Amino acid sequence: MTTENRDHGGGLDAATARFGGSRIGWIDLSTGINPQPYPVSHVSADVWTALPDQAAQDALVGAARTFWNVPEGADVLAAPGASALIAALPALSEPGTVTIPAPTYNEHAAAFGAADRSLSTDDTSAQTQVLVHPNNPDGRLWRTEDFPAAAASLTIIDESFCDVLPDASHIALSAEPGYVILKSFGKFWGLAGMRLGFAIAHPGTISVLRDRIGPWAVSGPALQTGATALRDAGWATATRQRLKEDSSRLDSLMSATGAECLGGTTLFRLYSVANAAAMQERLARHHIWSRIFPYSDSWIRLGLPAEIHWPRVEAALRA
Repeated sequence: MTTENRDHGGGLDAATARFGGSRIGWIDLSTGINPQPYPVSHVSADVWTALPDQAAQDALVGAARTFWNVPEGADVLAAPGASALIAALPALSEPGTVTIPAPTYNEHAAAFGAADRSLSTDDTSAQTQVLVHPNNPDGRLWRTEDFPAAAASLTIIDESFCDVLPDASHIALSAEPGYVILKSFGKFWGLAGMRLGFAIAHPGTISVLRDRIGPWAVSGPALQTGATALRDAGWATATRQRLKEDSSRLDSLMSATGAECLGGTTLFRLYSVANAAAMQERLARHHIWSRIFPYSDSWIRLGLPAEIHWPRVEAALRA
């Protein structure tokens, strides 16, 4: 699976080429990124011009440990986005089968496939398993008793969207050998362009990933902004409430069109419609981009619009 043919959200360039308009005039609902991001404060000049120092890295890791209630026996590695960590994860796995229950986010399969691992969606005897929690696109939450490969030597739990449901996190497993918890800063905080992600695992596991990522992997501005945001518990609480209200609002709008909500999270919603491609085109003619899937003719996924964009979305769905 190459970068060019991986199935993703985004793709506004292709949408504008087909349906017209300028990129800035489109509303992109094809991703699950918070449309009201954490407010980025001023970054001093020396943060841009100097290599990140250890104190800044320690501050970020300390904030992350507190925010996610990281257990004492686990280590935390910050990286330039969760995608960079996903690409490095095959280095932790033994040769053999990797089970990744489908449908789900496809970067994990791409990374392990590039490392010549055998891929399965349901091999209960696999040496490695990857669970996206909550799952993308349906929002499934994995209970430990439902992990498919109970005896796997490596279990990766991708919690990129779990910050909307902090009580559902499997962070307590991170101190045990053989578990890796992934966190993404771009989704809940809405700062995807900052490229910041985290791996949380036993120190021996993190040591391998740290060698793969290399020194000064996270930029000074990302270190500073990430630490500030992770310490802002009030913003996180208020944001969870707003996302809950906005996702319910979107459900009501889609229900009025005859769509059935199949799940998702409060950052994205998955619907069943009569014809997903036709619904995507209907919205695209109003310069609103959505996500459909090559494995389903009826599934369409919508992220949340920013407050200023709700009237356009409502008008398009009622047209």
